[in-house]
Amino acid sequence: MHSRPFGRLGWPVSEVGYGLWGVGGWTGSNDDESMQAIERSIALGCTFFDTALAYGDGKSEQILGEVLKRHHDRQLVVATKIPPKNRKWPALPDYKLEDVFPADYVREATETSLTNLGVDRLDLQQFHVWTDEWAGDERWQRAVDDLKSQKLIRGFGISVNRWEPTNVLRALQTKLIDSVQVVYNIFDQNPEDELFPMCRELGVAVIARVPFDEGSLTGTMTRDMTWPSGDWRNLYFPPDKLAAILDRVDALAPDVPPGMTLPELALRFILANPDVSTIIPGMRRVKNVEANLGVSDGQRLSESVLARLRKHRWVRTYFVP
Repeated sequence: MHSRPFGRLGWPVSEVGYGLWGVGGWTGSNDDESMQAIERSIALGCTFFDTALAYGDGKSEQILGEVLKRHHDRQLVVATKIPPKNRKWPALPDYKLEDVFPADYVREATETSLTNLGVDRLDLQQFHVWTDEWAGDERWQRAVDDLKSQKLIRGFGISVNRWEPTNVLRALQTKLIDSVQVVYNIFDQNPEDELFPMCRELGVAVIARVPFDEGSLTGTMTRDMTWPSGDWRNLYFPPDKLAAILDRVDALAPDVPPGMTLPELALRFILANPDVSTIIPGMRRVKNVEANLGVSDGQRLSESVLARLRKHRWVRTYFVP
């Protein structure tokens, strides 16, 4: 497993990390299976784990916390997120900061996550939503500074709204933000334009999320797929959007190099960008852990393959909760 520095904080983190949204209660998830998968990832050298208080209302944090108890001797980096108090995703420009991240709530959510994870200090706390309309508001700035000065957290980041990679640039200019978490994959290449250059200039770590486009880039989805009532994927993949997404996947298929799977190509595309500190594919099973972490082998895509993948850039403008 190869590592990369986590921005200006300098932590060495595995270039392929672990996204824990799925272990918080997706349809078909199994707690014992999830813990086995996390354990296997640690054995293979994974050192970066991203969860959130909203994942299963703390369940994801608690499962990770159970595993952490057995690995006090390992230098594992744990990141979590503060959900919006109004429980609305994404954050819209007209939302008031006091309704989403009031200072007392920021502190309360952080303390709850500390309890769930069974740790005294979080490596990385993050806002789970954001709008740059709040960037100049000193209230969130003081709240973040207080968490750091009181040693409740080591670093602070922002998880950027889906398909809005520039809606954080003003916040980065405050120099209080140590990392950004952004959707970045073969389809969603927009962060390369403005966000990544600013992160590079300021030493802000980049966490690439949704590397498989919520599943379409695994190559396992079909046009007639359905999910149980209440499953979040019904929002992301309604029939009309599912068809459009899979049309894009079909167009990508000829550009998958011989002997390589589509998920492997998806991860290698992201690893080809040195601005990325770590990728956080969602994983619930040992077989997925072994496949995803196995891509961290130092082999990089050729320039000719990368050039072909550039044509699959897709600028999306609709929001998905």
